[in-house]
Amino acid sequence: MDAEHLQQVRRFNRAVTGRIGVLSDDYLGSGRALGEARLIFEIGRGGADIRDLRVRLSLDSGYLSRLLRSLEKQGLATSQRAAGDARVRQVRLTAKGRKEWAALDRRSQDVAVSLLTPLGERQRERLLAAMGEVERLLRASSVVIEPADPGSADARLCIEGYFSELQERFEAGFDPTRSISADPAELVPPAGLLLLARLDGQPVGCAALKISGRRFGEIKRMWVAPSARGLGIAQRLLDALEKHAADAGLSVLRLDTNRTLGEARALYARNGYVEIAPYNANPYADHWYEKRGLRPRK
Repeated sequence: MDAEHLQQVRRFNRAVTGRIGVLSDDYLGSGRALGEARLIFEIGRGGADIRDLRVRLSLDSGYLSRLLRSLEKQGLATSQRAAGDARVRQVRLTAKGRKEWAALDRRSQDVAVSLLTPLGERQRERLLAAMGEVERLLRASSVVIEPADPGSADARLCIEGYFSELQERFEAGFDPTRSISADPAELVPPAGLLLLARLDGQPVGCAALKISGRRFGEIKRMWVAPSARGLGIAQRLLDALEKHAADAGLSVLRLDTNRTLGEARALYARNGYVEIAPYNANPYADHWYEKRGLRPRK
């Protein structure tokens, strides 16, 4: 990693934290540090599951518990077991907590105004565009891609999302029993692999590899949830699949796709996949691609 790149990130972090006033124990004039103030805001008027708060705020259980105990001691929040699932605890703001939430919301709005008001119109537009880009890229950097059990609940959620989208987009619908198989048993080593992409702990994409013989692999189940598109997840999934394939000794990857999936075809084309003659009898395939010469990556 380039040293100047790292220094730029650190300068940016210092500039932002100083400008928005998170360095004191009086964030937004609330008399409390950012951690407590942010937790109040995230609980919100409707309450929240503690498990979701932990994931959303990237907090470990112990620290989150201490923050919640502090809010409860101050009479700002209460927590209890969920009615339908005793394993889930929910937290809600009290009347006093909701009043505090409203005050934080107003003060946060005032800070936003103070950031934008001194700037001219073009500067405001540039700042807002830059903020949007930074937010997207920070979300992208939060995505984790790793091998997963193809029979897990998260894997089933993604694959069902994939099937559902194909059903909507294909002109004649989609029946997975008529397509080339990629069953869970075919997607575990050494027969294959399933990768899941997770954002804030939630599954948002998948990609699979089926291994055929000593040299050939086939890409299956490439999908990204609509809510997570535009973050470069499909490219990262493809890169990870290629690395796993090369590390497994494969030198050729193949795939088939439908003509309606233009974005998928563009992804493969810009990554060196070339169109070839049909190599299977998939009734949903209109295009077949291949990439040769895979090499293990360091």
